[in-house]
Amino acid sequence: MRFDIVTLYPDILRPFFSQGVLWGAQEKGLIAVHLHDLRVFSPDPRGIVDDRPFGGGAGMVMCPEPFFRAVDALSRELGRRPYVILLSAQGVLFDQELAKELARKGAVALLCGRYEGVDERVAELADLELSIGDYVLAGGELAAGVVVEATARMVPGVVGRYASAATDSFYAGPVLGYPQYTRPRDFRGLRVPEVLVSGDHARIRRWRLREAWRKTLRHRPDLLGLKLKARTAEDPENTGKSHG
Repeated sequence: MRFDIVTLYPDILRPFFSQGVLWGAQEKGLIAVHLHDLRVFSPDPRGIVDDRPFGGGAGMVMCPEPFFRAVDALSRELGRRPYVILLSAQGVLFDQELAKELARKGAVALLCGRYEGVDERVAELADLELSIGDYVLAGGELAAGVVVEATARMVPGVVGRYASAATDSFYAGPVLGYPQYTRPRDFRGLRVPEVLVSGDHARIRRWRLREAWRKTLRHRPDLLGLKLKARTAEDPENTGKSHG
């Protein structure tokens, strides 16, 4: 599978793609990741890619032409148009099901915005406008990294044992992953549940399923259509643990 990322700051992402699972997948030829400097596609000899917004307002807006030229160039190189994604806080929310769908596309181009925003015509160029969460980042680079990693994990062979991906949170639906433990069995008084060392695989499967649902109810009841009570430092139920 091929990923092309068009950005003003390709160097932000180079280290991310040169280590770990994603680097190993590239070495095996399972995925290819190409970073493109948006300035290369600017019609301006100085590489300018932004301008003042029509109608006034603060900040600068990224021009449409460099993005259109980038997609045109990628289409010529590939011999077909890639599936084009614009990273945007206004897009649909990225999730595991969408990662599975993108993994079947073969070639995905991700367009990263910056500054005050991107000319709306770039959204019309894209097949999908995508957000990784309800917050605003300075640019789309980190979001692109998230999308590539989550999608690449769905490509057969990228994760050493595909069962590892199949037990991830959200893989089989809106349920978090079950708790995991390893050695030592007793660490500072915190013990591994006895069922996990019982050797009874049927019991272990039942325990994992029950604990996965319990964790989902505790941390992400919204996935089950329930509301999460906001906790504060003054809340007597707040034990000091992170619930992010």
